[in-house]
Amino acid sequence: MRNKYIENFEKAQLSEKTVPDFRAGDTVRLSVIIKEGEKSRIQAYEGVCISKRGQGTGQTITIRKIGANGIGIERIFPTYSDSLTEIKVLRRGRVRRAKLNYLRDLAGKAARIKELRRK
Repeated sequence: MRNKYIENFEKAQLSEKTVPDFRAGDTVRLSVIIKEGEKSRIQAYEGVCISKRGQGTGQTITIRKIGANGIGIERIFPTYSDSLTEIKVLRRGRVRRAKLNYLRDLAGKAARIKELRRK
């Protein structure tokens, strides 16, 4: 059982930030604050959500994008981090798993995910 003070603190943290509803297989664009010395800028990181894990303020998402020369790049982001300013869902993916780790072994057309069409 969790401490009620910690739960109240987490509720306050979660209410400050709005996170869209997305799941593994969706293509998302994250706006990440990057600090270099005293300067800071916002950089977009776009890729497929491979997994979501955790709960509350400890929730993390793993995003995989294809970089230069077809090399896959994965980054793990805390969902409620201050460094994430915006999360935007670009495409909904039609997948049958919660963790898409098999995408690491695929390349090119085989790594594509079909788009989920809703009526």
